[in-house]
Amino acid sequence: MIQRVVERVRRAGLVSRVVVATDEPSIKEAVEAFGGEAILTRHDHRTGTDRVAEVATHLAAEIYINVQGDEPLIDPGTVDVVASAMIEDESVQVATPCAAIRQAGDIMDPNIVKVVRDFDGNALYFSRAPIPWVRDTAESVVARHWKHLGLYGFRRDALLEFPTLPPGELERLEQLEQLRWIENGFRIRVVETEYDAVSVDVPADIERVEKLLRESSS
Repeated sequence: MIQRVVERVRRAGLVSRVVVATDEPSIKEAVEAFGGEAILTRHDHRTGTDRVAEVATHLAAEIYINVQGDEPLIDPGTVDVVASAMIEDESVQVATPCAAIRQAGDIMDPNIVKVVRDFDGNALYFSRAPIPWVRDTAESVVARHWKHLGLYGFRRDALLEFPTLPPGELERLEQLEQLRWIENGFRIRVVETEYDAVSVDVPADIERVEKLLRESSS
C-alpha cells in the first residue's frame, strides 16, 4: 500500500522529492526495497504534522506536502493543487484540500470532517458536526457542505513552529489536529478538488479499495 502511495505521489508534477517518514524500521526497509526513500523518526509523535516537522529539521525545503500512507488512491492532481496554492501566494503558510459532499448521509457522519471557509478560501472551522447547520429547513435553502481531505502543505517556518504550539480546547474536543493552527492564529487555505479520499483505516477498507482498483482498470 505504501509503495502505491509513493508511486502516485511521484506523478505529481510539482513534487521534486518523495520521502516516507516512519518510526518502524520494517517499513523503512520495505520502502527501500522497492527503490523508495525513507527516514526514521521518533516514535513518540502525537500527530502526523509533528512527524513531518521532525523530517523538516533534517531535510530543507521551502514547501512540504504531507500525504498519509493509508491513501492508496491519492490523486496526484490534488497534491499539485495544494502545492500550487502555496506557490502562487507566498502568504499561505498552510494549505489543505476539500471536496464537495454528495451523499446526504455523509453530512451527519462524525468520521467525515467538514470545513467551512471565508470569502478568501481560508478555513473558518473544521468539525465532525454538520457545518453549516441549516436552521430554516422549511424554506428552500440549498447549502453546500465540504469534506476535508487529510492532506496538507506547509511552509518550513510554520511547520517547524507547530510542535511548539499549545493544543487548544477545540482540538481536544474534536480530536482534529488542524484546529491547533486556527486556535493559535494561523490561516489555513482550503482549495477545492474533485478527488474524494478513500483511506484504509480498518481491514474492511482494503476490500473496498481493491474493488475500486479493479473497476478502474477494467
